[in-house]
Amino acid sequence: MKDEFEMSMMSELKFFLGLQIIQKDDGIFIHQEKFTKDLLKRFKIDEARSMATLLHPSTVIDKDKKGNYTPEKEYRGMIGSLLYLTASK
Repeated sequence: MKDEFEMSMMSELKFFLGLQIIQKDDGIFIHQEKFTKDLLKRFKIDEARSMATLLHPSTVIDKDKKGNYTPEKEYRGMIGSLLYLTASK
């Protein structure tokens, strides 16, 4: 990058705004593995059970009156984090 842009570096860039950066001779690679794992832990999605099949298209989804309440602030944080994850992809 120093060849293309005027910059000063204290050390090799490894993290930037939730992105992991790997600089190699054949290119620069960016991924979000750590950010994604941190999101899963933060919202306890890593504790959820996995399903082998998707929801059937004829399934009707209605309000679960006996279900657990998710606080609005936590829900908005989750949606915002997922939007950032997909937008920065």
